[in-house]
Amino acid sequence: MNEGNEKLADDARAVFQTGLAAADARKAVERVVSPTDRGELVVGSLSRRLEDIENIYVVGAGKAAWPMASALEDILGSRISGGDVTTKYSHGGPLRFVSISEAGHPVPDEAGVSGAKTILETAEAAGPNDLVFCLVSGGGSSLMPLPVANVTLEDKQLLTKKLLECGATIHEINALRKHLSAIKGGRLAAAAAPATVVSLILSDVTGDDLDVIASGPTVPDRSTFEDCLAVLDAYGIRNEIPPSVLAYLERGSRGEEEETPKPGNPAFSNTHTLIIGSASLSVEAARREAVARGYNTVVLSSSMEGEAREAAKIYAAVAREILHSGNPAAPSACIISGGETTVTIRGKGRGGRNQEFALAAALAIEGMDGIVVLSGGTDGTDGPTDAAGAVVDGGTVKRGRRRGMKAIGYLKRNDSYRFFEGTEEHLITGPTLTNVMDLYIMMVHAEKQGGGR
Repeated sequence: MNEGNEKLADDARAVFQTGLAAADARKAVERVVSPTDRGELVVGSLSRRLEDIENIYVVGAGKAAWPMASALEDILGSRISGGDVTTKYSHGGPLRFVSISEAGHPVPDEAGVSGAKTILETAEAAGPNDLVFCLVSGGGSSLMPLPVANVTLEDKQLLTKKLLECGATIHEINALRKHLSAIKGGRLAAAAAPATVVSLILSDVTGDDLDVIASGPTVPDRSTFEDCLAVLDAYGIRNEIPPSVLAYLERGSRGEEEETPKPGNPAFSNTHTLIIGSASLSVEAARREAVARGYNTVVLSSSMEGEAREAAKIYAAVAREILHSGNPAAPSACIISGGETTVTIRGKGRGGRNQEFALAAALAIEGMDGIVVLSGGTDGTDGPTDAAGAVVDGGTVKRGRRRGMKAIGYLKRNDSYRFFEGTEEHLITGPTLTNVMDLYIMMVHAEKQGGGR
């Protein structure tokens, strides 16, 4: 990158880091949970006398399970009677009162099944005077797999793989996960009843839909068996999934298998749910940082969806409009979105939705100076890679060409990771121990020199 674009890239990274800091899992828990001098435990708007609580248990799953559980231990100490949480491999750490296990993500594995069984057993052991904290964060659905009878983990793995390959949304994937699970779709809350259940949630889905986040283990499920079959039909894969899965879903649609608990079910009469972190909160923090750095800043959306490469084209079109007319913001401008795009896998390359977005954006702004695009996952991992995303400008494609790499070919075979490995434009954060979807940040400057300040 030239000097001007380097400064834009530095500012984009700083804006991203500020958005990331707003999703800090430990601080999010500390903001909402506190004992008082009057002997009460306050969680958001809920207040309980500690002497009236017989046991406090902690369960949950997600990429932020460890810092969330650690924060609760620091706040409540030995008042915690026990518990079990599951996180992604390499995302765990020491806990004193709660057991932690690590498992596979995004494809569930047997370690996840074992962890889910223990979580369910802990919930089932809770009594009417007990309090159960359920900690939910991104990845929680994959990390808490507990298939229904006659459906194997391998069956669920094959289904998940097929849904990811065809570009299904997280809402669609989780509808199926809930109906094939003995713990999701409100069934964890049903197991814990009549204990008080408090769910602390870091939202990683667009719209912060509670029954979609980690497949809603403690909230009513609005989806049905019929919805699941409709997803399969929408992508034309009804006959490409494991027979055991299809048979179970079809039995459910005929009323021969029990539906997930719906709104009004008594299992939810003593449940409380708080969203303590989300994409909208991170987007707002990022916006404030961009403004502080002197950019005319516009938030396009905190719930961006759609095919990654198509969404990238829209960003490029916005950049051209800014340079042409000064809309929706005059340069120097910063455009910010949060959300989660999808990738329809067409090739056998390596990458993720953020790197695919960045590579498509690089192609769309090829040869244009004064434009930098950052696409990064707040969890620090994009697909099965060690990168969170990438930072590109109008010279990215040319730099790849100089190294013998044709960007369009890498995009066609979904091989964005290897392309950015060659151009050295990866966004590397390491595991962030949180997840509130992705951040898309674009800096646009009208001149060839200088940045946004």
